[in-house]
Amino acid sequence: MALVNENFLRLPGSYLFAEIARRVSAYKTAHPSHRVISLGIGDVTRPLAPAVIKALQDATLEMASEETMRGYAPYYGYDFLIDAIVQNDFKARNIAIGADEIFVSDGAKSDTGNIGDVLSTDNIIAVTDPVYPVYVDTNVIAGRAGHLADGRWSSIEYLPCTVKNNFVPDFPKHRVDVVYLCYPNNPTGTTLTRAELEKWVKYALQHGVLLLFDAAYEAFITEANVPHSIYEIEGAERVAIEFRSFSKKAGFTGLRCGYTVIPKELKAFTDTGTEASLNELWQRRQATKFNGTAYIVQRAAEAVYSPEGKKQVDETIRFYMENAQIIKNGLDSAGLKTFGGVNAPYIWLQTPDGKSSWDYFDYLLNGLEIVTTPGAGFGKSGEGFVRLTAFGKRDETLEAVERIIHSRKT
Repeated sequence: MALVNENFLRLPGSYLFAEIARRVSAYKTAHPSHRVISLGIGDVTRPLAPAVIKALQDATLEMASEETMRGYAPYYGYDFLIDAIVQNDFKARNIAIGADEIFVSDGAKSDTGNIGDVLSTDNIIAVTDPVYPVYVDTNVIAGRAGHLADGRWSSIEYLPCTVKNNFVPDFPKHRVDVVYLCYPNNPTGTTLTRAELEKWVKYALQHGVLLLFDAAYEAFITEANVPHSIYEIEGAERVAIEFRSFSKKAGFTGLRCGYTVIPKELKAFTDTGTEASLNELWQRRQATKFNGTAYIVQRAAEAVYSPEGKKQVDETIRFYMENAQIIKNGLDSAGLKTFGGVNAPYIWLQTPDGKSSWDYFDYLLNGLEIVTTPGAGFGKSGEGFVRLTAFGKRDETLEAVERIIHSRKT
């Protein structure tokens, strides 16, 4: 008789996004001719850069010829893309990352979820709160989470990020082994300064903690005192794994490509205290369970680093960040309190008049025909907020903000 991994059965249903979809669908069904604007989804809306399209087309034509077609990709990525990553994302910032420390994949979501494969189920996990749900759910599946009570898992330490601490998490109060940090942060849109990130690296070095640093939104950073990589901090190569993505940076949500950095200096330990290389363990994991990212997709990613690609991608990032400023400035002018939107394409809006996240979501949907994401869906510390995304179309972004501003005047 086949048995299931019962940890899957312990996961709550996809409550947040399923419930959002249900409420939006019900409203649209009741008002089929109305213009409902979504500022809730974190997907991109701008087309791929022309340089990326050309690379895709050229690589596709290569696949049509016996002389140039490609089969299985290398498990860890093609040299041409890894070299471009090394030169542009790290060497250009005076960061010494080797080609054999980079692993190309189908995206940061996959890697942040799969990294637990090489970590013991006995590890104690800490996450910021609010939190990107993948970090928690994959640890539930692995059996590290304990039991669910009052919206939190008993064996996970939650690090509240609130207005009170300026969305900068305090260090864990108890011993932990692994800490997830996502900066620029999804969902709050806030980030850590260099000095704040230095404190985290120092903490990890002192306490033997592994930092899992999700830098999927680093391309949106505008302020000079905010690091693009944790490896800008001295000693981070001994305590941190970094996850990167082309999804939001270059609009690859439909292509799927990202990469993970695992320095050779980074070590973990067996139950008996024997040292083990996480770089080597991840190599083994990828060779066993992953067949490599498609050749044409890796050629497309390489084009992001070409002179034309850089210019075109930067233009798209500026477009989204202009949307962020339109939202942030408009809401602030209406007397609402916002956070984020400066180094990330998300605005974290504090609900007015003490409304709950879901109550304000319903008000915006039913009263103003605007879709957002309730902050409570990201964790207990997200209650009293909604997340708005800057990835929308310009005309819809302007109209949504105007609706909110007008509602505050009436």
